[in-house]
Amino acid sequence: MNLQEFIQKYFGLSTEFQYKLLESAAIIFVILIIRHLVRRFLISRIEDIKQRYQWLKTLSYISVLIILLFLVNIWFQLFDSFSTFLGLVSAGIAIALKDPLVNMTAWLFIMVRKPFKVGDRVQIGKVSGDVIDIRLFQFSVNEIGNWVAADQSTGRIIHVPNGIVFTEPQANYNAGFDYIWNEMQVLITFESNWQKAKKILLDIVNRHAVILNDEAERQIKEAAKKFLIFYTKLTPIVYTSVKDSGVLLTIRYMCDPRKRRITEEQIWEEILTRFAEHKDIDFAYPTSRFYNNMSEGKQAVDKNSLPPEE
Repeated sequence: MNLQEFIQKYFGLSTEFQYKLLESAAIIFVILIIRHLVRRFLISRIEDIKQRYQWLKTLSYISVLIILLFLVNIWFQLFDSFSTFLGLVSAGIAIALKDPLVNMTAWLFIMVRKPFKVGDRVQIGKVSGDVIDIRLFQFSVNEIGNWVAADQSTGRIIHVPNGIVFTEPQANYNAGFDYIWNEMQVLITFESNWQKAKKILLDIVNRHAVILNDEAERQIKEAAKKFLIFYTKLTPIVYTSVKDSGVLLTIRYMCDPRKRRITEEQIWEEILTRFAEHKDIDFAYPTSRFYNNMSEGKQAVDKNSLPPEE
């Protein structure tokens, strides 16, 4: 009498039931072994505690789901073929691992397409900063801006899921070439000598702006091969316009994106110093003004010359 006949005789379990029971135990054992290996050799390497916890929870859900699908198929024969069963298992895994799979695909996109790389200053959605690390599921950014002005670091490290590159536009400060355009607005009164002020501003910005050398021009030409970038004027310029409170002089110049605040400070300090030397140049700001034609040397208005009121 073999073992199967012994169990059937003394425990009343049919041969078919014994096979199903043995197959179920084997499936559970194999899935648990795979789960243990994944935890030990993959998930345990994740340094972030929260991320490791999420992966452990996801692994547990997937393990239970696969075991249940196998057991249902063994005991109830709900699936006509192994391919159907495998398709359902794959669909379940894809749903459970939707975000990680998207992040892995996005990582491959970042590595191949290179919308940004480590060291680039980027803005993606509401996150701005310098990319300091790119991993399989997320990239890390040294945050700039937020409550700190002029694109300076806040000191926070933000971990961003890679999948965001498929849903949010990305601005790269370093793509193309290593400089960005910056603008500063200087508002002076209508009575000021705006032509003199414009010459002073142009002289100041020419000494503080980035002077593009041969290497910078080479970078622009290389960028033009990949992107539709075309500049006809790369030197600093001062534009003139008129606002309610006075004449607006807008300085436009190229600078290193990481030195924008420093160059603005240097330019503003020299503007304040140079304008103070000239009595015919005054900064404008919102004020209330009362006119007196007599004191200003203008002819008084003759009331009799005004048209009658209707």
